[in-house]
Amino acid sequence: MQCYCGQQNCIETFLSGPGMLRRFIQSGGTANSTQDIVNQASSGDQQAELFMQKYEHWLAKSLAGVINILDPDAIVLGGGLSNIERLYQHVPELWQDFVFSDQVTTRLVKAKHGDSSGVRGAAWLWPAVS
Repeated sequence: MQCYCGQQNCIETFLSGPGMLRRFIQSGGTANSTQDIVNQASSGDQQAELFMQKYEHWLAKSLAGVINILDPDAIVLGGGLSNIERLYQHVPELWQDFVFSDQVTTRLVKAKHGDSSGVRGAAWLWPAVS
């Protein structure tokens, strides 16, 4: 899968919102947004729920790599996927299996200003770079 950066199969191609939606549709699901997938899973749709479990597994495995290398105090989710509340419970439970330590204290947290946090941060930097 082509990434927006121009390379192939970057983590962004399956963990981003567009990547998540694309993979769900490729797996036979029907949705117009990631929120549709979450809503379907919450409503008992077995295909959407199984997909969400797979997605959480992929995210946990990927973030475990970050934890193994950097050992951060927290990992902050941003963008639209930061609004998926179930990620904050399920992913830290799952990443335990992939972290090279018997104890993980890293927290998974939502960006303070929601899915606009990245834009807000960029705006704060604007005077410094202009």
